[in-house]
Amino acid sequence: MNPTSLSDSEIVKELGRRLKRARLNINMSQEQLARQSGLSRKTVTNVEGGIGGSLHTLIAMLRGLGLLAELNAFIPQPGISPVQLAKLQGKQRKRASNKRSKTTKNPADWKWDQ
Repeated sequence: MNPTSLSDSEIVKELGRRLKRARLNINMSQEQLARQSGLSRKTVTNVEGGIGGSLHTLIAMLRGLGLLAELNAFIPQPGISPVQLAKLQGKQRKRASNKRSKTTKNPADWKWDQ
């Protein structure tokens, strides 16, 4: 599937088909998925038929199918942008700071090895 060449409705239908295939692959009925995900059977039927649904419905169905982790592949966690990275580069430390010793400044108070 090339989503850029499909309409929104066609994408919704394709997602519904994929959810149905995932459900059938684990031998789960619509009724079982509905109970597992906290949805009505009619909602499961509608989503699988490409008749809409919400993000909450999609998440509930993915959870019920044991596929919630697939969201990381669906929309990966965005990394830092090159512009932000360039801004941070200027703030990196270039050298270590001096350690200030806590020695006594009065030579009379110094302890000498005997």
